[in-house]
Amino acid sequence: MHALSATALRASFVNVSTRERSAIVIPTDIDTTDWDRRDYVGWRDAKAPLLGFVVAEIDGEAVGLQLRQAEQPTRSRPQCSWCSDITLPNDVVFFSARRTGKAGRAGNTVGILVCARFECSRNVRRLDPPAYLGHDAAAARDRRIEGLRSHVETFFRDMRDGV
Repeated sequence: MHALSATALRASFVNVSTRERSAIVIPTDIDTTDWDRRDYVGWRDAKAPLLGFVVAEIDGEAVGLQLRQAEQPTRSRPQCSWCSDITLPNDVVFFSARRTGKAGRAGNTVGILVCARFECSRNVRRLDPPAYLGHDAAAARDRRIEGLRSHVETFFRDMRDGV
């Protein structure tokens, strides 16, 4: 992912009003982000703990979405829809996001299970021990990275283009 300034991050949000966009709290450590090891950037707002913010590059352009965590916890330990991490090193929660455009203004939302603190980029880059003799762990890691990118891009496109 390309490095983004706080201003660029804020301007990227497509499913919020102008007032909501101006109220988004950008993390103070954004300047120290290792952008080369990020497939998207995500954070939570400490003052509004149910809100999450994610920004990804779609067609070379930064696109941001505001997510809202469901207040009810899930009944079982779910798997993240983006990184598909089966070791579950962190919590996975249900988020909903308002669609963009006319559909969003009509109240249409999409739900997804995602790592609570948006750790997906770290999860897919972990080099797991070989699953069997001759297993190429580095190739498996590369497939997980590509899978994450594909899942995130599909979700973002659905939010923007879906009905």
